[in-house]
Parts: sequence; C-alpha cells; structure tokens
Amino acid sequence: MRIVSLLPSATEILFALGLDREIVGVSQECDFPLRARTKRVVIHSRIPHDASPVEIDRLVGEYVHRGESLYAVDAEVLEALAPDLIVTQDLCHVCAASPDDLAAALARFERRPEVLCLNPQDLGDVWRDILWVGEESCRGPQAEALLKQIGALLGALGQQLPQTADRPRVAFLEWLQPFYVGGHWVPEMICLAGGEDVFGRARTPSFRVAIEDVIDAAPEILLSAPCGYAAEQARDEYQSMSFSEPWHAIPAVRSGRVYALEANSYFSRPGPRLATGIETLAKLFHPAVEVSREAEAAILPITAGTSTARAASV
Repeated sequence: MRIVSLLPSATEILFALGLDREIVGVSQECDFPLRARTKRVVIHSRIPHDASPVEIDRLVGEYVHRGESLYAVDAEVLEALAPDLIVTQDLCHVCAASPDDLAAALARFERRPEVLCLNPQDLGDVWRDILWVGEESCRGPQAEALLKQIGALLGALGQQLPQTADRPRVAFLEWLQPFYVGGHWVPEMICLAGGEDVFGRARTPSFRVAIEDVIDAAPEILLSAPCGYAAEQARDEYQSMSFSEPWHAIPAVRSGRVYALEANSYFSRPGPRLATGIETLAKLFHPAVEVSREAEAAILPITAGTSTARAASV
C-alpha cells in the first residue's frame, strides 16, 4: 500500500503503526518522527514561515473570509506518487489540508485513491481515529495494541491523582496575539490531568478571548502553547509581550506558575502523543505524581519578563 498523509497527526499515527515504508508523501508540516522529514512533500502552506503571530492571524482571517485554502497541493507530485490511500482532515483548515484542497489534484487521476478524512472533536474521537487509520491501512491489530498502551498509561496516571475536588484553575492559551484558548480535546486533557479549564469546553473549537477575560478568570496556572510552536518559541513570545499591572495580579503570574508547552508535540495534534500531554499537565498540576521523562522534560517555566507596567500590547 502507498500512503500519502496530509496532516501531521495522521503521519504520527501511521508511523506508530509501523507504516514507515508505506508512507510515500507528507505535508510540509509533518516533522515527527524525524523519518517523516525524509518523505516527499506534496502540500505547502501559503502562510510565510517568517510571519509574525499578528500577521499570521491577519492572513488566516483573510484567506478564510475569501473562502480560499491556506494550502497548495502539488498535483503533479501527488499523481506521480500514485497513492492508494490519502489521509486528510476536515476539522481545522488552518492546521492542515481539507478534502476541498484535493479536488483539483484528484481530477487528474485515472484511478482515484481512497481518501480517509478525519474529524476528531474530543479524545474519544482521537482514539477512534487511530483504530480507523489502522483498519484502512491493514494495521488493525497494531492500532488496538497502541490504544491498549495508551489506556494503561492513562489508567496508571489516574490512580496517582489526588481524589479530591481541589483542582487548580487553568487557562490554556492556544494563541497569544491575539489570545485564543484551547478547545476540542484540550479541556478534556486538563480535566483528566486533575485541573479545571477556566475557558474551554470539550468538543468546542478554540475561541478568542480578551486580556480582560483572562484577568477576570484569575487562573492559578497559566499555560502558553501557541499552535505550531515549540516550547522555547512559546516562552519567548510570552516574554516579549508587555502587560499592564492587573495582569501581574493574576494568581498564576503572581505565584510564578506560568509555563510554556510543546504544543505541536503534545497538544495541538490529535494523535498518540496527546497521552504524554496529559502526563505533562498532571505533573504541572500535581507535582508529586510520577510521569515519563518525556512528559517531565516538556515543562518549561516562564520567568517574569520586564516588570514595567505598560498598556497591554494584546
């Protein structure tokens, strides 16, 4: 079987199921595991990689308003790869290609490949998609084994969490300029890790909030995890921003419980590594729990930046 994956999370699933040799094409954003970068790129983002966060937000809004795709499919390369299966999604047109992006390219094919379109809304859907990808790629037993492994990890983690109603109040910022909060599976991850999401609701898309909303919510833990960012980038962007005095009065900021997270690795992409993301959150919320080294290494505290109180730049 020849497989093309047009979204990073699907690429991670396919590799986790042992389909390294079957994957012949990926998107520009597919970067995990490292072997994914050796595959032929068949789709590119139209958003410049050096664009600022504010510029990215503006460009995305313009493309969406015009009804245009954020991605360009290389139809000639796709046709030359002659895939039997293409995996794409219809959840977030900002994150990866949608079926509409494939329409013109697939019109060139004499024998159209099967297109598997994922649309996860919560963790249950993510785990279901792993089984679905396994079934369509003839790796059903491997997919079931992977889910058993994830289930055992989360079960062991749940037994460590304190069985009390005392849950830290958490604000998960999926974008910083402007502020967007995590949606879909992120609120569920926070709940499973023993926290309370002050904004997000499971199965609800990410949405924009004002700086005043974050201040009024008074979170005890503040997480910076912009979609598409590594933890260091998330930290640097947060520290580059200027905030007014009320921001510094937020309990999380006042107590130093502000952290940057690896969004791409453990939160933004609906794949197997969301389980590690839940471990990471649990360690942040309840430091006494024991988690994997990978999860513990994903925590990056954000030290206070400039203390000068100025008008917020967000």
